[in-house]
Amino acid sequence: QVRLVESGGGLVQAGDSLRLSCAAPGRTFIGWGVGWFRQAPGKEREFVASINWSGTIVSYGDSVDGRFIISRDNAENTVSLRVNSLKPEDTAVYYCATRPNPSTSSSSSDYLYWGQGTRVTVSS
Repeated sequence: QVRLVESGGGLVQAGDSLRLSCAAPGRTFIGWGVGWFRQAPGKEREFVASINWSGTIVSYGDSVDGRFIISRDNAENTVSLRVNSLKPEDTAVYYCATRPNPSTSSSSSDYLYWGQGTRVTVSS
């Protein structure tokens, strides 16, 4: 079992930036792909970004439109999501997920372990 912990969410204003982090206390997800998803109130979970085991391959969901940056620090065993120029429609709970596979994936069903999420609320 791998427990993931997200942090960095909060209440911000439109145009602000946040840095979300995903950690696996007591375990490592070095060698595994990691994804970020989000779920807005009343909507289905949506793919945001994914990164491969080495950080050399990334992919983003269509809704991100170049404003988000996913990265990882394998020495620190963390994966980050930098979210820039936030919009009210970015309001959601953001989840990180991982799986024992080194590649990226945009499909939530591919991921085995999930965190509890961190809430991001963007006011206009």
